[in-house]
Amino acid sequence: MVLTLRVNDKERELIEKTAKVYGMSMSEFMRHAIFEKLEDEFDLKAYEEAKAEYDANPKVYSLDEVSKMLGIEDDIKG
Repeated sequence: MVLTLRVNDKERELIEKTAKVYGMSMSEFMRHAIFEKLEDEFDLKAYEEAKAEYDANPKVYSLDEVSKMLGIEDDIKG
C-alpha cells in the first residue's frame, strides 16, 4: 500500500534532515514516527483507564500479596 503525505518544502527538509540523523530513509522515519505516536496514544489510554479504575477503588497490593494471589510467591523470592 502506498500512502501519500503532503508537506511543504520546509517540512520536507526537516523530515529529510531528521531521518538522516537517525540513519533512516524518509519512509522509514515517517513509519517509525507514526507508530511511536500510536504507541504513545495507546499507553495514554491504558493509563487513563487504570487511573479511573484506581480512583474508583484505591486499593493497592504489595508484591507479596500479588505473588500469593497469583500463586507465584516462590518464583518471586527465588
